[in-house]
Amino acid sequence: MSTLSDLVNAQGLSKDVDIEWLHRLSADGQLLADLAFADIVIWVPTGDDSFVAVAHARPSGAATLFYRDIVGDRVRPQWRTQVLEAFTNGTIVDSSSPDWFEETPTRVRAVPIKRHLSHDEEPAPSIIGVLTRHTNLGESRAPSRQQITFNECADDLFSMVASGHFPDLASPPSPRRGSPRASDGLIRIDTEGITTFASPNALSAFNRMGFDDELEGESLIEVTTALLPSQQNVDESLPLVVSGRAPWRADIEARGVTVSLRSIPLREQGERIGAVVLCRDVTELRHQEQELITKDATIREIHHRVKNNLQTVASLLRIQARRTHSEEARDALSQAMRRVASIAVVHDTLSEGLTQNVDFDDVFDRVLRLVAEVAAAPNTMAQTSSSGKFGVLPSAYATPLALALTELVTNAVEHGLAGLEGRVEIVTERNDERLTVKVRDTGAGLPEGEVGRGLGTQIVRTLIQGELGGTIDWHSLQGDQTGTEVTIEIPLRWIHRER
Repeated sequence: MSTLSDLVNAQGLSKDVDIEWLHRLSADGQLLADLAFADIVIWVPTGDDSFVAVAHARPSGAATLFYRDIVGDRVRPQWRTQVLEAFTNGTIVDSSSPDWFEETPTRVRAVPIKRHLSHDEEPAPSIIGVLTRHTNLGESRAPSRQQITFNECADDLFSMVASGHFPDLASPPSPRRGSPRASDGLIRIDTEGITTFASPNALSAFNRMGFDDELEGESLIEVTTALLPSQQNVDESLPLVVSGRAPWRADIEARGVTVSLRSIPLREQGERIGAVVLCRDVTELRHQEQELITKDATIREIHHRVKNNLQTVASLLRIQARRTHSEEARDALSQAMRRVASIAVVHDTLSEGLTQNVDFDDVFDRVLRLVAEVAAAPNTMAQTSSSGKFGVLPSAYATPLALALTELVTNAVEHGLAGLEGRVEIVTERNDERLTVKVRDTGAGLPEGEVGRGLGTQIVRTLIQGELGGTIDWHSLQGDQTGTEVTIEIPLRWIHRER
């Protein structure tokens, strides 16, 4: 759970829909801070006429006022009256005179955060918090046209926050990488889609795509349409983005340059008055993503081919075993075939996913079926069952564990239950510290109470102790239940745990 959710839930005054709204607003806190050239703080009520800070964004183009994190702090006395008035009356409240914070003159604006009610909610106050803007007046200078436009856009968005029109729930969540920011490029358009302002970075991005004129005064729709190659498939959401009619995102690609666009419709009293279009050159980022996709596909194809080759080797071993007259040689070839087939199962699972982690429960189910089908000795009726969860393991550990369990289950069926009717049970336990696997059978127990020295035992020891850094213990069951139990313990520091 995030800090914002923890802090809001601790007050006990907000619903889940309120928290979701605050999360979306907090996600755009950096945008608001960059447009306003000021610190942005989100406050929620505490129930005793006070407020606690649950989110904070610092401006990237101006000096911050809060060098220490104030999230979790209660509202300071000099801001409390202003914040309480905005929350109670639902109106934007500006400070009447400069406020001093640590010897720095500041201007504070308190904006009520209003959430639109859903259709199934009863009419009730929908003000769920307060947003404050803290502007540093100590570095005041003549504002540039860009700064004036940015501030105007910030004021429009603050008004939308107070009326419940921002954030817009129709907008998709921000991607982890490549989301446009105000400093990357900003274009403001009117209701007709005509550009009224374009920042230098925005103009540079369009120049790189082949537009060699000024954007201001031009229709952004016509400009982007002229840039698009005639044979290129166009993102169907692009017209909505460049016209500013929907809070959406789209990419435009021309002359080998890819620019990501994000549209934020601006509204006044519910009526659309234009839009802000953020743009960012993401050419290199898209190339990196394409390379990763290609590498993922290549790795999956390698796993698929390795699986096919291993299955071919297993088939050759099976054919050779059938044509061998020596019983000892036939058994050796059959065991080798099972080992190769177990490794093939892991590679088959890896060829189906995008990560190098494996759902080992699925792998082991397939391995268990494989062993049960081919390992039973003559006159042996073996039932196999498993309980517990292995969880997700990296392939580096999935392969040796699958091979080791194949050996143990095979040994339990062929030797522990040789000529008998019985059961083989695999019990798995996983906690924060270790993975424990127990393989027990209902056979006659260890011959003379000692562990054998065969190839299978040596393989299991090498895999568990050498490759996985774990321990393994064989012992005969005592009391009412007879048989053998093998316990494997693998410390989780050796395993990439599932997140």
